[in-house]
Amino acid sequence: MTKEEFLTVSNVCKAFGTGDSRQEVLRGMDFTVAKGEFCVLLGPSGSGKSTLLNIIGGIDQADDGYIAIAGDKLRDMDEKALTRYRRKHLGYVFQLYNLIPNLNVKENIEVGAYLSDKPLNIDELLNTLGLWEHRYKLPNQLSGGQQQRTSIGRAIVKNPDILLCDEPTGALDYNTSKEILKLIEDVNQKYGNTIIMVTHNNAISDMADHTIKLRDGKVRKNILNDHKISAMELDW
Repeated sequence: MTKEEFLTVSNVCKAFGTGDSRQEVLRGMDFTVAKGEFCVLLGPSGSGKSTLLNIIGGIDQADDGYIAIAGDKLRDMDEKALTRYRRKHLGYVFQLYNLIPNLNVKENIEVGAYLSDKPLNIDELLNTLGLWEHRYKLPNQLSGGQQQRTSIGRAIVKNPDILLCDEPTGALDYNTSKEILKLIEDVNQKYGNTIIMVTHNNAISDMADHTIKLRDGKVRKNILNDHKISAMELDW
């Protein structure tokens, strides 16, 4: 059975600066991602991955081409519609956790729930995240891995169609990174969210359904993985 195309990236171009300082960051990106897929955007620094993620997230705009979610083109949306799109469709996980310091774990996750018409059950999610016993702790009482789990909880409690992850393990050690990747894998399997993850770590592509390799603002390889392995089997 063919998977349903969900995210379309069509001839997306983006440049910064003007004149001699103008730099083309995205130079005609083209690919599609199916609903429920775990997709990795893989490439070195400067390849355009974070810029592309920001455009998919409606944080930035393409100079040319378009992004479409379930057929709706972002470029056709006004600011109000874009805000609704981000609220309805997207969850964000960043390398830096961006937690609210004076709210405990449960309250930080509840912030995400307020943005949704169909939030997940918070107590059930706390158990899935392995945070139940830490739910009343403040961010400064948590390890880096626990803070990132809380950040993922805040993003996923909205039950978003797409979870955008920008180097979510970049600030973590090897073992904690694998635990966070396992959690994202579990979230994808349990809730069926489409996951777009930016990384420069080639090993992570082994656990993905789909890898887009970027270099110099272009798609160099578009790979569907028929033999993916679990997060805990990864090695780098």
